[in-house]
Amino acid sequence: MKAQQIAPDVIEHYLVGVTGFNSGYNGWPQWQYGTPDGGFVTVFSGDVAAMGAVPMFTLFQMPSLRAGDVTVINDAPFMAAYWAQVKLMYQKIGATGQPALVNLEPDFWGFAEGSAPGGDPAKLPARVSTVPECASQPNTAVGVVGCLLTLGRTYAPKARMGFPPSLWSGNPNATGTFMAKLGADKADFIVAQTSDRDAGCFEVPTPVDECAGRGNGPFYWDENNVTTPNFNQSLNDWSTVRSHLGNLPILFWQTPMGVPSTTPGGTSGQYRDNRVHYMLTHPTQYTGIGVFGIVFSPGGALQTSIATDGGQFANLFKAYLANPAPFPQ
Repeated sequence: MKAQQIAPDVIEHYLVGVTGFNSGYNGWPQWQYGTPDGGFVTVFSGDVAAMGAVPMFTLFQMPSLRAGDVTVINDAPFMAAYWAQVKLMYQKIGATGQPALVNLEPDFWGFAEGSAPGGDPAKLPARVSTVPECASQPNTAVGVVGCLLTLGRTYAPKARMGFPPSLWSGNPNATGTFMAKLGADKADFIVAQTSDRDAGCFEVPTPVDECAGRGNGPFYWDENNVTTPNFNQSLNDWSTVRSHLGNLPILFWQTPMGVPSTTPGGTSGQYRDNRVHYMLTHPTQYTGIGVFGIVFSPGGALQTSIATDGGQFANLFKAYLANPAPFPQ
C-alpha cells in the first residue's frame, strides 16, 4: 500500500479460531508471539493507526468446532471458550482507545437461517446467559446476537459492529426478515459480502480448490446492467435487506480485485473481475442506498491483489479520491 501510495480508510484482518478447538493451529489469541493473549489486536491496531486508517476485525470463530453446524452455539465447553475470546477481543480493542469496525461471524447466520425451525432463530438453543454481562439474554441464537453486541458496547465503546447476512441462504426479503428476528437491526451497520473470489477463478475449465464447487455461473457481472448477474440487481437486493434492518448503513466487504476482461477465466493471481472498476466509477449508486464504505480484498491466496492487478486499484482509488461521492445525510 505504501509503495503504491494507497492510503485507505479501513484495513481489515480476520480473527480465526477458538483456542483448544482447532486442529493443528492456534486460535487468534496466540498469534502474536511474545505478547499476552490477544496481543495481535493491539499490534495490528497500532500498525493500522500508523497508516492513518481504522482497523476492522472479522470475527470468524464459529467454524472452529464443526463448520456449518449451528448446534455449536449450544455446546457448553465450546461456547465457554468462545465467549471468553469474544470478551478478550473487545477488551483489547477497547484498550487501544481507537475506533474499530467489527464484522461478526460471516456465513454463520446463513447456516442459522437454513437450520432454524420455521425460520425462527428463537428456536435455535444456545449457551448465552452463563456470561455474566449477558445474564438477561435468552439462551437462543437471538441471545448470541444480543450478547455479541452487549460485550462490544461494554468493553469497546468506540467500536462499531455489524452482522453479515448471507444471501445464499434465502431471497433478500426472507434473509432481511430473519436477520431482524435475530436482532441484527440493533447493530451499527450491515456487512454486505460482495464475493470472496474473482469471477474468472470460477470460469476456468478446472477451477483451483478455492474456487471449486460454486455452480455453473454466469459469474461475471454485466456493467451495462442488462443481463444477469449485474450491479443493479446486487444493489436492489441489499436495499431490500436494509429495509428490514432499520436502514442501517452498509459496508461492502471482501470485494474481489480482478481486472476487467472480455476473455473469461484467467490465471492464478490474475483472474478477471470488474467489481473494483464498476464500484469506484459508479460510487453514487452505492452511497445512494446507504453504503458508507467498501472493503476490497482477495478472499483466497490465488486471487488478484494489489500486487498483481497492474496498478488498477491504486489508479482508480486515486481517481475516486479526487472526486469522492457525497454521502447522503
